Amino acid sequence: MKRSIVTLLAAAALAAACPATAQENTSEGQWSTLSTPALKISEFMFNNWSSTGNSQIDVTATFFGNYKYTHPKYIWDNIADLAYGYAWQNLDPKDDTYFETRRKSNDKIDLTSAISWKPFSSLPDWGASFTANLKTQFGNGYEYSGTGTSQEQKLVSSFFAPAYLTTALSFEYKKPDWSVSLSFLTGKTTFVVNDDLIADGLNYGVIQPDNFDKNDPSTFSHAYFGLGSYIKAQYLKKDILPSLDLYARLELFYDYKKPGNMNWDNLDEGKYPYSSIVDEDGNIYQTKSELEDFSWIKRRAFETDLDFEVKLDYRFSKYIAANFALNLKWDTDFSGIGNWGHWQLYQMAGIQVFFSWKTPKA
Repeated sequence: MKRSIVTLLAAAALAAACPATAQENTSEGQWSTLSTPALKISEFMFNNWSSTGNSQIDVTATFFGNYKYTHPKYIWDNIADLAYGYAWQNLDPKDDTYFETRRKSNDKIDLTSAISWKPFSSLPDWGASFTANLKTQFGNGYEYSGTGTSQEQKLVSSFFAPAYLTTALSFEYKKPDWSVSLSFLTGKTTFVVNDDLIADGLNYGVIQPDNFDKNDPSTFSHAYFGLGSYIKAQYLKKDILPSLDLYARLELFYDYKKPGNMNWDNLDEGKYPYSSIVDEDGNIYQTKSELEDFSWIKRRAFETDLDFEVKLDYRFSKYIAANFALNLKWDTDFSGIGNWGHWQLYQMAGIQVFFSWKTPKA
């Protein structure tokens, strides 16, 4: 545990010590940068406490960077959103010094690079853009069952398993703080480079060939290319209220090949693994027959990938802030932890000690 904490502290300290990108003013363009590494440490301790509880230590390092090059004819905008954290829990109330369970509390790599230009001077807010976005995670992710020495874990994700590379040529409406882009020609490539996950049926939408043999990795497919429509709305505003910052993002992607891959008329012949959704009492409340009864509109909504994120940061002082984050996803290619076509939810709230720098205005 100590080694892991030291590693996280060292990473955050290194990020905080890195110099900011210098502003470069030229006759043609200008860079503006904003880099915010942060370190969040939470600790709870219970000893002979009537309300009971599990002692816990949580250490999370985050980094958010926005690097923009503004040119009279185009804008090159780059965003890096990174996070990694662990939590240690003491599941033995009789021993307040032994933290037996270490589990990942946050893990995120989200990199975006977009070039936009304005072909029509009479429409200054309208333009075209080319965007590339990569999403994955740093480390292994597990599904846990049991506690203590009887605890078991099952691998469900790892670095680049899955990873999503989205490239889009879009029409864009862009304001200083927000933008909306629409593309009818978007490529979304899904990667799963971990053979163990593929063998266990966790393909994340990477369709396997007809000769697939879970005991023969040479028959595995590690990537799937989808072509479809893409909508992205993004809002980044400093000081929407005094000392309150807001970042919000919504992405929708529809794969034109999805209806054929689903095979709605006979889901047994579809190209995706299926498992019924079961409630806490063991009752099945979604079956294949119910899916086949969906209307045309409901089927298209079911097939559409959704990724919504919102972050709020309130600065008490130069180095201390309260923050809230919510990330909601819908993706039928994710088999879920025991389910298929499942909502994914991540929510975080806490206090951070952080460092921030940005290029001063000319």
